[in-house]
Amino acid sequence: MEEIVKLDSVTEYNNMRGVSTLHPLITIIDLSKAKPMPAKTFNFGLYAVYLKELKCGELKYGRAQYDYQEGTLVFIAPGQVLGVQPKVTTFEAKGWALLFHPDLIKGNSLGRHIHEYSFFSYDVNEALHVSEQEREVVLECFRKIAFELNHSIDKHSKKLIVSNLELFLNYCVRFYDRQFITRDHANAGVIESFESLLNEYFRSDKPQETGIPTVAYFAAQLHLSSNYFGDLVKKETGKTAQEYIHAKLVDVAKEKIFNPTKSVSEVAYELGFKYPQHFTRFFKQQFGSTPNEYRGSLN
Repeated sequence: MEEIVKLDSVTEYNNMRGVSTLHPLITIIDLSKAKPMPAKTFNFGLYAVYLKELKCGELKYGRAQYDYQEGTLVFIAPGQVLGVQPKVTTFEAKGWALLFHPDLIKGNSLGRHIHEYSFFSYDVNEALHVSEQEREVVLECFRKIAFELNHSIDKHSKKLIVSNLELFLNYCVRFYDRQFITRDHANAGVIESFESLLNEYFRSDKPQETGIPTVAYFAAQLHLSSNYFGDLVKKETGKTAQEYIHAKLVDVAKEKIFNPTKSVSEVAYELGFKYPQHFTRFFKQQFGSTPNEYRGSLN
């Protein structure tokens, strides 16, 4: 079985890259001045962001492989796995790495809202491709953090470091919004495929076999991470992927309720609900009336 190396501290990572540790909870590294990562598989206990400035070697991220292109930002969250392929002697010839421990953001605004930066859970093939202008903004944020790391630590240090880190992540939200827009044609294809898969799901026996469809199910069918898929659907339709699924579920339910030969319980089971009362509650929450009230209004 392949050995997986745990990276749980900034110091461990810095030692592996041959750079000094200026702060125990955060580091910024100029990759052109660091040792290459060895050809191993790593389980990160840290948040990590890589800015690639040259096309370089192949990495394995989870089960996906990716050949990084110039101007790519990749985000890694604690618990994720990143592997360096054995055939690659060096994969970070030029670029920057920003890594920080979860303890850095505990008890502050960024710590409370870190889950909102959903791109930390995107798959590697959903990386952020930045323009030259955007790259300069990223580097300026990195320079400000690096300035604080090289400054004597005082009572202002942590606040300024975290503030600049949060600023950087907020810029990344903007850049991802731009990327969703510039890939509008491809995104439209995803929404069309999502709609097709939804229709196919409810025309099949899957609801009775596996229950109400989940966001994760459709994301997997479309070879996207759940977070990326959810963000894309939200950007394109104004609804969350869950809301989109629920809207389709209500539409299908209305069609089935219209058939007077079926009881509400039968409709519930056909839609994937284990218990009819759950279906009744769901339908009323979504539509404002119970299935029986809706059926009565049709007469």
